[in-house]
Amino acid sequence: MLVESIILAIFLCSLGGIVVILARKLPALNTLPQNGSTGFKKNQIVLEVEGRIKNFYSFFARGIILHKVLSWSKCQIIKAETWIDEVLHGLRKKAKEEKLNGKK
Repeated sequence: MLVESIILAIFLCSLGGIVVILARKLPALNTLPQNGSTGFKKNQIVLEVEGRIKNFYSFFARGIILHKVLSWSKCQIIKAETWIDEVLHGLRKKAKEEKLNGKK
């Protein structure tokens, strides 16, 4: 019970601290622009780089490369499973033959 009371007191003090900090910062937050712009004009080079980054990101966002990589890895895994199945089948066959030959 004592530990729970201490934890509750710490929680309430932390919550009160958050409220105090927000109350102090609200006037400054209200003076910020509402649309998110800072008022600085962007340089042509910066705009061009941003456009290239967006194009590059959209290429990955569509998932073309991820799809190709996952398809390739799926094919490789299926090939490996087939090979392992053949090897296991051969081992079982040999073990069965050895067991039959050992009994005779």
